[in-house]
Amino acid sequence: MKKRKILVTSAVLSASILLGSQGALASGGGMGPVSSDSSASQNNAQQNKNVLAKNVAIAHRGASGYAPEHTFFAYDKAKNELGADYIELDLQMTKDGNLIAMHDETVDRTTGGKFHGPVKNYTTAQLKQMDVGSWFNQKNPQYANPKYAGAKVPTLDEILTRYGPDTNYYIETKSPDVYPAMEEKLLDTLNKHGMLTSDKLKNGQIVIQSFSQESLLKMKKLNPNIPLIQLTDVLEIPRYTDKDLDYIASYADGVGPEYHDATPAQVERLHQHGLLVHPYTANTKLAMQNLINANVDGAFSNYIDQYMQLRDQSNNQSAY
Repeated sequence: MKKRKILVTSAVLSASILLGSQGALASGGGMGPVSSDSSASQNNAQQNKNVLAKNVAIAHRGASGYAPEHTFFAYDKAKNELGADYIELDLQMTKDGNLIAMHDETVDRTTGGKFHGPVKNYTTAQLKQMDVGSWFNQKNPQYANPKYAGAKVPTLDEILTRYGPDTNYYIETKSPDVYPAMEEKLLDTLNKHGMLTSDKLKNGQIVIQSFSQESLLKMKKLNPNIPLIQLTDVLEIPRYTDKDLDYIASYADGVGPEYHDATPAQVERLHQHGLLVHPYTANTKLAMQNLINANVDGAFSNYIDQYMQLRDQSNNQSAY
């Protein structure tokens, strides 16, 4: 997650977005109100299918505490071994216009300083020559694995092909001024892989988040049926007025606050505005338990198995 956002609370902008939603892409329709002849049992069944209806465990950059972030090693572990509800993808765009999974806008950190500069200055082929796994072994000797050396940067297309249409993806977009047309490219790729059907969107299989309000408003206009999450910086949520939160609720399904901001009082306040609360990034058991106690709707963690264990224990205790 990259902290970059300026919150705009313009009634004029809000109105334009709501009007613009009428011309949204047809590829993902169907998340509007159910028809009048739908039964209560059908509604309940749909609610049970929607992964967002429970406290969701979101594998931050994959199982990035145990394996190199945003690589197949981290994603495989998160999905196939740990059983996370979502795998999170931070998107960047290459010089030749492909979407790839990488957190930073530069390649320096995850290549161990062997390469430098913005992702957008490199083609996909050039990025594929970079080793984005060895740095992890050096930084995390307790989890080091020789097979991580030489790990490659995956494209969004490769990720969707590998994990398929039954996986849940939590995707972050960047500011449109950094990557123009990223939102259109993302929707095209998701549509190609069959991820924008009515059922998949109703079931919460795709969630898009961003610190950029501009990006989320653009996404809302392009396809109003995709669940959206407004990311916020630390100490930002407490500064928001009720009017600010109502405006966020006009285009987003929830917020992603820095986890220190997800206090019981703030979570309750956000729920009163109809917003889901998915804090980032809880990496200690104390932080995880505090979020669960605060009644959040899900959380990001590099150690998602630990969060799931605490969540499930809490659920079991609540059943008695």
